[in-house]
Amino acid sequence: MHKDFPSRILFHPSIRPIHHTFGPLATRAQLLQAFLLQFQPWKWHDGKELQELKEELARLFPAGQVSLFDTGRGALLALLRALELAEGDEVILQGFTCAVVPNAIIAAGGKPVYVDIHQKTLALDPALVRAAVTRRTRAIICQHTFGIPADTSALRLICNEKDIALIEDCAHVIPDGENGKIGMHGDAILLSFGRDKAVSGVSGGAIVTRHALIAKRLCEMEARALRRSSWHILNLVGYPLRYACAKMMWPLRLAKAYLHGLRLLRLLPPVLRKQEKAGRAETELFRMPNACAILTLEQLRSLTTINAHRRSIAQLYGAVAQQEHWESPKGALLSPALQKFPLFVKNAESVRQKLKSRQIYLDDGWCGAVVNPRTVNERAVGYCAGSCPNAEDVSQRILTLPTHPTMTRKQAETLLDVLGKMLHTTGT
Repeated sequence: MHKDFPSRILFHPSIRPIHHTFGPLATRAQLLQAFLLQFQPWKWHDGKELQELKEELARLFPAGQVSLFDTGRGALLALLRALELAEGDEVILQGFTCAVVPNAIIAAGGKPVYVDIHQKTLALDPALVRAAVTRRTRAIICQHTFGIPADTSALRLICNEKDIALIEDCAHVIPDGENGKIGMHGDAILLSFGRDKAVSGVSGGAIVTRHALIAKRLCEMEARALRRSSWHILNLVGYPLRYACAKMMWPLRLAKAYLHGLRLLRLLPPVLRKQEKAGRAETELFRMPNACAILTLEQLRSLTTINAHRRSIAQLYGAVAQQEHWESPKGALLSPALQKFPLFVKNAESVRQKLKSRQIYLDDGWCGAVVNPRTVNERAVGYCAGSCPNAEDVSQRILTLPTHPTMTRKQAETLLDVLGKMLHTTGT
């Protein structure tokens, strides 16, 4: 182990769980905002923060015009509709993606065309993209997986040659400084502010576009978008608080029952609905609630701190991975802020299950399938088994380590200690 790594640390059941999904961005600042918002219903639907959020995003992604929607998937659907896809028009996306991306393509009237990834970046392989472009191709959706920069320069050249749109999916990463790749080459940038993204408003999404006509169409769709109910917004606002309570209950072994009860009462909105797993997206567009803009804005204004924390944790993982000769995508070293640190291991699912018995929960919904989560009907979202062999291989070997703002360095050291002993025992 690394010389500064305390191998004596052992996991104790009274420690809160190590995880990807239990309110990962519910920081103290967000908890305070969420608590206050419960008693400020006049701020839930509309407010100045929506405009302030647009201004902040325009600052981060210069020369872009911003439109806001209630989810990232809704924002993507709006963008694809703004492109006015005709029946049979193709949109290229990568294998190893989330179901909401092909769902949005299908809902907009397009056809998803899956192209394999490069294992160095976990993103589209430009050479394969070039071969997949046809006269019906209208757009390429380029995903910066876990914050690892995709080769947008090569994709930009292809799009320029073929006169097609490049959409950068930046749901996993928002750079806090100068970056020559992420968000710089796309005709449009997709952002999501879901519970486990680069920053979180619990819900929310945005499109930043540099094309006046597309921006005009998006602005019109945003103006016509429906309002979510007050109950729906209150439920979103309560999400960070409920998970904070669950973490406090964890040492008493009451948290799982508490969370199960909340799900039964529909007080924990699902990340993906049953119909979405079957390839059917919600077709109505909804506007972003001001309450979600308030939560997102607070985290965007703390982006440097959040990203610095992610970099610190990722550097710790990277140092140990290098010393222990654990396999990791080489492109991860180029990320401005990893949303999670990826490793390739044998029997990844078995490792996750063993870690779960130690209160370490690493199933983040990005494992076991090319179109995630693994409960998705891949045929329904247009994926043909065997067409993306690299993505299929990655999906079976991927193990991701948390870097989120509520993950402490001590927890990261504990995780590395437990994982190191486990991988040494299994010979991975």
